[in-house]
Parts: sequence; structure tokens; C-alpha cells
Amino acid sequence: MAINPPIDATQTPEWAALQQHFDQLQDEGVDLKTWFANDASRVDKLSFDAGDLHFDLSKNLIKPETLALFADLAKAVKLDERTKAMYTGVHINNTEDRAVLHTALRRPAEDEGKFIVDGQDTVKDVREVLSRIYAFADRVRSGEWTGVSGKKITTVVNIGIGGSDLGPVMVYEALKAYADAGISARYISNIDPNDIAEKTKGLDPETTLFIIVSKTFTTLETLTNAREARTWLLKGLKAAGAVDGSDEKNSEAVSKHFVAVSTNLEKVAEFGIDPTNAFGFWNWVGGRYSVDAAVGTSLAVVFGPERFEEFLHGFHAIDEYFATTPFDKNVVVLLGMLNVWYRNFFKAASHAVLPYDQYLHRFPAYLQQLTMESNGKSVRWDGTPVTTETGEIFWGEPGTNGQHAFYQLIHQGTQLIPADFIAFANTPNPTKDGGQDVHELFLGNYLAQTKALAFGKTADEVRAEGTAEEIVPARVFAGNRPTTSVFGDALTPFSLGELIALYEHITFVEGTVWGLDSYDQWGVELGKQLAKQITPAISQDDDALAQQDASTQGLIKFYREHRKF
Repeated sequence: MAINPPIDATQTPEWAALQQHFDQLQDEGVDLKTWFANDASRVDKLSFDAGDLHFDLSKNLIKPETLALFADLAKAVKLDERTKAMYTGVHINNTEDRAVLHTALRRPAEDEGKFIVDGQDTVKDVREVLSRIYAFADRVRSGEWTGVSGKKITTVVNIGIGGSDLGPVMVYEALKAYADAGISARYISNIDPNDIAEKTKGLDPETTLFIIVSKTFTTLETLTNAREARTWLLKGLKAAGAVDGSDEKNSEAVSKHFVAVSTNLEKVAEFGIDPTNAFGFWNWVGGRYSVDAAVGTSLAVVFGPERFEEFLHGFHAIDEYFATTPFDKNVVVLLGMLNVWYRNFFKAASHAVLPYDQYLHRFPAYLQQLTMESNGKSVRWDGTPVTTETGEIFWGEPGTNGQHAFYQLIHQGTQLIPADFIAFANTPNPTKDGGQDVHELFLGNYLAQTKALAFGKTADEVRAEGTAEEIVPARVFAGNRPTTSVFGDALTPFSLGELIALYEHITFVEGTVWGLDSYDQWGVELGKQLAKQITPAISQDDDALAQQDASTQGLIKFYREHRKF
């Protein structure tokens, strides 16, 4: 099936209507205080529930009638058709001629036979790989799988980069409270030797299992780190007397301490990993959409198959909600349109994600790849230039840490920065400081920040506190700084799956409006190609050095002069 060319959203009557609405709001004056005062039901009209997550959009720079305009624009760009195309395996990633089927990774087993794509029963194949991963995870967790000396595995070390690292490490950190088998995880991604040095520090090679995550088993950073890890393992095992250094014993050790997430079984075997211990995924799973595929093998080991299934159920709940809920009531669609509203009409360049849960401290970093690699594009899916601004710079830090760092800019700076505040009613670690529930103290900050950003503080209010007149301007808060509040019951495998799927689909909605192929990432390729050309010039190849630009030559000469060999 051919991909239809993108609709230029900016040329539709629906975009014009939204522009007119925006202009009217500017003429009236955007004033959240007044809007709340004049509409007692504003919060009800702008609050939604999806799965077990609650969303309050009332502190955004919209009126309830804005939602209908958002829904109209979503219809105008045929979001429903493109969503159906994605879910059914049409090759909407047209620059790579691939289907986009991360939603198939979390479909239930009863969907087997219903989604045949390019001759492949996608759900059946996914469930078969999951069954193999779960069996492996159970063996490691129970102690049936041991290292070469017969000791139980107590640490899994995931070696990958990009989507093969950001997702697993974020989920591991988020769900640490659910680790129940005496197994911890570490994650190596950076080719900087300092990363592997620190991540292997203090580990016992006899109880360490490495998971090498590379679909092609050719990723430069991952394979370099994998070889270093193999050297570290064999050296440590020999020093402990667990192997004698013979090729036979070394080979046995590698097969007991390394598994792979890859489809290139030939290269897996060349490395020394038994191909039966390789778990694959498919070209219709993009790296940044793969944490719920075999890329999450480390998570299945640490948390167990049952928890991993709960994680998948959370994804699927949002997948179904997004696909079946009318646009004007569909909070996933509305949040995507909100981002378009701020990016294209208010010209906001960045978007903050502020989780009030320390376990989510890597969530903003995860979203950076998901959103910026997906929608950081300047051409549409047919190769034509975009017609408006695309993408946002996603960033953030957890909770009160951010308050004492960059909130100043959000509150009183000259840039409009929409922000998502995420929190949960319950914590796995309740505690009290005297009579004060500390989690409630924490949530007090979560609630106070969105209130302060929305409603601010006037000069008269500052004066009423007895502030000296010359200091009054510095203590005024303009307000009308937009926020979305996301509230959940607890951070569980299910709710984390919901959160990830939420942002996956928000990204998709934006990409559809902008006419982007949100599933390729050609922007990462040029630097990789140039690195291969430049690396030989750094230390020994003067001919390669001569081919570089003047700046690169100067930097390499500085390196040669200062490197202590």
C-alpha cells in the first residue's frame, strides 16, 4: 500500500480556525486567573482519565472550546487513517520501507493470527520470543543458570547504546522497588573507557552476566564495549582460578556469562555466544520503541516475567485507548495537539518533563531520544520541506531537585516553557519526619509549583507583604506559565508502561500534524560515518589527517601533543 503524501496542516481551514482562535485569545489577554474565576467547571471540562492515570489540563493556555479545534485539526490531517495504518503494519516508515509495529510488542496472545504483516504473524512471533526470554529469566532468577564456576548470577550488565540502553536503564531505575530475586543491573553504553571501568568496578566476574544488545551485532560502541567486557571477564575468572586460560575453558566461560539480543546469529556465534541464547526483534521495531521487546531482557531477569507482562499490559491499555477514543475526549491526542499549539502558535522551543518521583529520574533522558530523534526533522515524509516549526527540546529533572536548579527560568524567565508534572499518590517507601508524612510534603511541592506557575503573584500582593518598593519587581510572578498535571495511583510496571506509551503516541500525533516520518533517524548517521574517517587520523595516519578540515586538524594536533602514550 502506497503512503499518501502528507497534508500540509498549515493550509487547512482547521489550522486557520485555530490561528483565529489563538489571535482572539491574544487580543483578550491570556489570563488563567480570570478563566478559572469565570468558569467554575473549567477543571472538570479539562480533566481526563486514561487507564489508571489522571490528567489535569486546566492550567494550560487553552479554553474548553480549544479542544474541539484541536480535534478538528487532527481529523483534517487524517490522524485516524495514519493511526490505523501504523497499527496494521503499513510501511509508514517510508524512507526505510518498514512497518512501524511497536504496538504489536504488547498485544495479548489472543491476538495471534490477527495481525499478519509482510507474511509474518507478528503477535505469534512476539509471544514466541517473549516465552524464550521468560524461560531464560526464570533460569537465571532461580539459580538454575549459573556462571562457569557454578555460582548464581547476582548482577546483569546490559551493554547497548541509544534505544538499547536508554529504555532499559530508565525502566530499571523506575522499578527498582520491584527487584525481588537478589539480582541487580548495570548499564554500559558510552564508548568512553571510563564507563565500562566504573560499571565493572566491584563486580565479581563469577556472578556477572553480560547482555549484549545490538540488532545487527555490528554497533561500534556496543561491540567495542562487549570485547572489553569479555577481556575483563576472562582476566578476572583466571585470577579467581575459575578458568585456566585455555581456549576451551575461555569459550565455556563466555557462553555462560554472555547472552545476546540480536538477529545476527552468525556474528553472535563468532563472538562466542551460543546462538540459542540470542533473542531477536524485528525491523519494524525502532530502537527507541524497543524497551518492551527483547531489548528489555535485563528487566525480565531483574523483575521477573510476571512483572514484565504487567509492564506490557500498561502499554496495551494506552494503545487501545488512543486508537478507540474520540479525538475531542482523547487525552493522548489532545496532549499531542497541545504540543503543536505551543510549538507553532506560541513558538515555544522547549518542553520540560518534571517527574515528582525519584525513581523516574531517567525518564526525561529517555523522552529526549523518543521525541527529538523522532520529530527532529526539517523534511516531511515525502521529502518536501516542512511548513512550520517541528520538534521541541525535551528536558527535565526529578522533583524538588529541579526547583533548586532551573525553575527560576520557567517561573520568571523570558521564554515560555510548557511543562508536564508527573506524580503518584502512593510511594513504596513511606516515611515520616516527626509527625509530617514526607511523601505528602513532596506532593505539596508538586501541587504548589503548578499553582505558582499558573497564577503567579502580583505587585500588589508582593507589596502587601511589606516588601520594599525597589525590590517589588524582582518578586513579581507573571503567571500564565502552562503546565499539565499527570497523577497516578502508584509507579508500577503497569503505570510505567502507560506513561511510555502515552509519550510514544503524543510524539506520533505531533509527527502526523507536521507530516514527518517519526520513525527514521538519518540525522545520527553522518557523524558516525565521519568518525570512521577521522579516527585513523588521530594517532597515526598523516594522510587521513591531511584530508580533514583546518579545525579538525588543529584539534587532532592538540591531541597528539598532549596524549601521554
